Amino acid sequence: MLAVDQVELLPGVSLKDPLILQIALALKADLESRRPGGRLYAETLTKALAVHILRNYSAHSHKSVHYLGGLSPTQLQLVTNYINDYLDQELSLEELAAIAQLSAYHFCRSFKLSTGFTPHQYVIRQRVERAKLLLKDGKMGITEVAIACGFTHQSHLNRHFKRLTGLTPKKFSRL
Repeated sequence: MLAVDQVELLPGVSLKDPLILQIALALKADLESRRPGGRLYAETLTKALAVHILRNYSAHSHKSVHYLGGLSPTQLQLVTNYINDYLDQELSLEELAAIAQLSAYHFCRSFKLSTGFTPHQYVIRQRVERAKLLLKDGKMGITEVAIACGFTHQSHLNRHFKRLTGLTPKKFSRL
């Protein structure tokens, strides 16, 4: 990520760094909520924390890398196909990045440039879209739909479904 062999952190990382505090609070809230956002969400936050610390508290200077084009059409197709094929499973940032043959950091930035969403946001949106199809089909209950779409439980589906569609899954299935 930094194009150096070793990284030396400067002593005395600021305990008053607002970004470090916010990322730590988001991770803590996710763990305590009993509605975890999943491994992809936590990995994304920890990568952001690591990059922030390296950029602001390392002894090595490095060049910023500018990403103009995002993922190639082939990379994007491979990653989105993989996400759709394994939507019901826990997806990690590392496995998605490996498909695109990029580091997790470069993958996140390139994916967002290509889709307008972080990998976590994209996965959640795809899960909600799949849930909409399954709910319209009417062959499964809401809990079964939640599990089939990769949500940890029904309330996890309800929260994201309502946020993205404005309706609860139950109301949506009655339309």
